[in-house]
Amino acid sequence: MAPYESDHATGTGPDEDPRTGRRKAARYVVPVAVVGVAAATIGLVPALAAAGDPDLPEITAQQLVEKIAKSDVQQMSGTVKVSTDLGLPDLGALQDGMGSGRDGDGSSADPRTKLTELASGTHTLRVAADGPEKQKVSLLERDAEYSLIHNDKDVWGYDSASNEVFHTTARHSGEERGHQRSATPDDFAEEALKSVDDTTSVTVDGTTRIAGRDAYKLLIKPKQSGSTVGAVTIGVDAKTGLPLKFTLTPKSGGAAVLDAGFTKVSFAAPPASTFDFRPPKGAKVTEEKPGDDGRREHAPGFGGEFAPGGLKGADTIGEGWTAIAKFGTGAEGGPTGSQDGAMGGFLGSLGDPVSGDFGKGTVFSTRLVNALITDDGTVYAGAVTKEALVKAADADK
Repeated sequence: MAPYESDHATGTGPDEDPRTGRRKAARYVVPVAVVGVAAATIGLVPALAAAGDPDLPEITAQQLVEKIAKSDVQQMSGTVKVSTDLGLPDLGALQDGMGSGRDGDGSSADPRTKLTELASGTHTLRVAADGPEKQKVSLLERDAEYSLIHNDKDVWGYDSASNEVFHTTARHSGEERGHQRSATPDDFAEEALKSVDDTTSVTVDGTTRIAGRDAYKLLIKPKQSGSTVGAVTIGVDAKTGLPLKFTLTPKSGGAAVLDAGFTKVSFAAPPASTFDFRPPKGAKVTEEKPGDDGRREHAPGFGGEFAPGGLKGADTIGEGWTAIAKFGTGAEGGPTGSQDGAMGGFLGSLGDPVSGDFGKGTVFSTRLVNALITDDGTVYAGAVTKEALVKAADADK
């Protein structure tokens, strides 16, 4: 299908957000690093149906963004397929040797560790919601299932493989919880559209069918050079305005870095029993410890690693798609400085040595996010090229 973008399309001014009437700043994050978020120049060219696609009313990109903003789906259920391909090496054996990131007395049902599996590979999620007080997401595995359930004040995590349960009490009000995140297309799309300026082109790219429903395609592309992002495509339900599919492709081409889309969806109220949970007989139950609630804010599933945003405590260099996060590791000697023997050599082999006015360092690359770790322990990371990172580090000195 040919895109319906015009080089002469006009849009909102750089300081106006068509969703709220004010400018916002946001960045899209994938696991392991910061991705600079796109702001948008809203194209005004309407979408027309192509052969074989749904024949939907004409709509401009600005109208489609407004449709997403006005979407207020409170009740739904469905199946989501999530594929992540950052081009990372297989670290399965290393993760196993390090306990997969679990604390010594941690639980395999803790969402802070369990749902990080979504950072690579292809996974199937079953999701359900009934207003801001009831949500459920289940990660379906080959021989087991992991579920994260929010029901009123209780949040439960259950790992059927280990028969372990994690329990905490939600700290936020129902209204605040209504804005918490999961790994669904709606969450990714909402955050990707928060910031609007002239660093991005946003147009309508025709129509399609997603999960058996008619949908428009919103196409977002960076205008800035130096970004590793090729495009973001959002499939928007024509009736409800709910994003049904979110795809992020790298400038280098190939498979999508992130592709999250519904394969089945229903807007009927899920049965009340969907959100009921009692620990199974014999299950090991771990209660969240006092003082852990601060970390809970950034737990995956209902508001964490897969939600857009920046690294807490990081400074930002630049803006738009070429924004770079800067933060300190507290360890000098570069990424291998605190490692001995084979481990230090292994980590060093994953990166490329670089040098400049900033000194020396190592760049670790994925298909989207790159990170420069200098020998003095400073990290520069973003969805930008290696050259952009070195240039930022040089300018920062």
